[in-house]
This record gives sequence, structure tokens and C-alpha cells, in this order.
Amino acid sequence: MGHDILPPAPLRLAGHSLPVVGPVRMYVCGVTPYDVTHLGHAATFVWVDALVRTLRHANLPVEVTRNVTDVDDVLTEAARRAGSPYDEYAAIHQYSFDHDMSELGVRRPDREPRAHRHIADVIRLTQALLEVGAAYEVAGTVYFRGATTAAGSGLAPDVVRAQLLEFGEDVDDPAKENVADVPVWRASSGDDPAWPSPWGPGRPGWHAECTSMVLSAYGSSIDIHAGGADLAFPHHAYEAAQAEAATGVSPFSRAWMRVGTVSIGGEKMAKSTGNLVLVSELLREHRPAAVRLMILDRPWAQGWDYDPGQLVAAEGRLDALHSAAGRRDTGDSAEREVLTRLLDDVDVPGAVGVALESGGRSARMLVHILGLE
Repeated sequence: MGHDILPPAPLRLAGHSLPVVGPVRMYVCGVTPYDVTHLGHAATFVWVDALVRTLRHANLPVEVTRNVTDVDDVLTEAARRAGSPYDEYAAIHQYSFDHDMSELGVRRPDREPRAHRHIADVIRLTQALLEVGAAYEVAGTVYFRGATTAAGSGLAPDVVRAQLLEFGEDVDDPAKENVADVPVWRASSGDDPAWPSPWGPGRPGWHAECTSMVLSAYGSSIDIHAGGADLAFPHHAYEAAQAEAATGVSPFSRAWMRVGTVSIGGEKMAKSTGNLVLVSELLREHRPAAVRLMILDRPWAQGWDYDPGQLVAAEGRLDALHSAAGRRDTGDSAEREVLTRLLDDVDVPGAVGVALESGGRSARMLVHILGLE
């Protein structure tokens, strides 16, 4: 009974089998809306969209939460330079991001929490961490004890320090007990955004924002956490450590989908370096489906170096898929194989290979699932 609604294979992700016994609870690290959307951003969100479309096609229920980090010192500084209030500045850039994602066919999440609406949740998290001894307060700032988190990362101390610096942590803060400690709640002064708290006026720390939004949406644990590979440390590591310390529940996430970094000439695409390929520019010259296929036709965890020739190749491969979709059907075994490949660590290259060889319904199904119409 009900055999026709069962998926053809179990879901596997990042080397883990994930039996599904209820809605798949997925959290996606969203953007800090202070600049334009580039290909490095898009890669993460297109991959997440492909996974979600696959799960829903296989009749596996999924709930997606993708946050907006609209309280962040880098955003505040960008707004200052532009002479704009930080919240208005964030809203403008969020609109631009949403437009680019819509153009790429990335569907909206089920929930889209914004950090500024979760201040009370961050305060509760901070209080919980203080109660269990995982944090301490100095002059209105509350620090999470991060030595164990840093040691568990497997990174050398100098790499830990460099990563913390890259993501805006003050490693030389004299108030810290340890270089790896990070603020859960920051004391505010001057024109910094500020909210009242038991420790004085302040604002949330970045990692604590995501921790609080996950716990608010799903409780003490989730099934899949997605984000860019560059966020593994410190962001994901501290997020998980804070949640596990506050709730006592481990693991915080059953699986992590950390999408490979996009580079140009071997250097990570980033706003700080200015080597950006903008989504809006790509879409002026290429079909959204071709951009999606260029991103997806590779292992999702694999970092890659962008060059314009890849888009030309993706255009040709997309045309080949559309042609295959117009061929006569050869049976339903190829359809099952396509879906099986997608459920096995989102193996898009494998699924594309089956669809191109078999054609017909299998190719039409793949085009539909991956949003390549």
C-alpha cells in the first residue's frame, strides 16, 4: 500500500544516510545584504534549490529556513560609507538579492528569519550559555568559550587565528580569556545598532544570530545545514558548538551541505577582493537554465575555478538535454535511475549522463527537477 509514493532510494548526503521519518528540517545560511549578488553566492543557493526540488519530487517533505543577516558590523560599516541607515541599506540590497535569485529560478524558502527580529532569542541563548558556564561577561560583552571548538576544528592555531580575523573577529581583544573566544552579545557604543539587554545596550554576535534563528525555527537539532564551504570554520563550528552547549543535544545537524567555493584564477570570489562575477551580468547574456547547469554539473562539495567558456559549454549541454527530452520514451527504469542518482548525494553529473543516454521521460523529469526549463 502506498508503494508508488516511496522514493526509489534512501537519501544520502555528504557520506551520511539520512532516514526520513518526518519533514526534512533544513537551514541555509543566507546573505548579509550589503552588496551585489555574485556567482559564489548563487552556487550555494542553486545547489540548495536543486536538493529541495529533488526531495519534493521524491515525496519527501522538507521545510527550508534561509536567514537574512541584517545585523552585522560589516553591513553597518557599508551603510555608514553610503550615508544610509543600516536597516534601509539592508532592505535595498535584500531586494536586489531576491530579484537575482528569482531570475535564477531559486524558489523562496518556507521561512526567512531576519536577525533584527530575533534579538530576544539571542538574549535567551546568551543567558543559557552563561548558566551552563559556556560563556562569560566582560563590560557588557558576553563571550562564548571557544578553545574546544577551535581545537576540534583540526586547524593549526595560526590558521584558526587567520580564519577568525578573516571573518571579523578581534583576536587581540584584551577582554578575552582565549584568542578563540567569540562574542555572543557585543556591547554597543556610538552609532552602533543597539538593543537593551541584561548586560547593557548591545547587539548580537554573528554566530549567535544563526544559532538563535535555527533553534527558534526547529528546536534543538536539524537534519541538514547548508552554506558555503568557506563558512565551515569559524561560523558553522561556533554555531553548532553554541547550540549543543545551550541545549545539551548533539549533533546539532545530522548532515552538512557545504557547497564548494567558486574562484577566479585560483583566488576565492569575494567582495573583499573585488574579483566578482555578478549574477545580473551573467543573466544579461545567458539563459538562467544555462547558469544553473554550469553550477550544478559537478560534485556540489567541489571547489571550482570559473571561466566564461564553462557557460558556453553549459549552453550546449542544456540544448542536448532539451533534445534528449524530445526523444521517444524507453521505459521507466531510466526515470528511477535519474532520481536515485539525485538522492545519492545530489549526483547531478550522474543523473545528466543517464538522461542524455536514455532521453524521453527521464530527460524531461531531470529538466523539471533541476529547474532547467
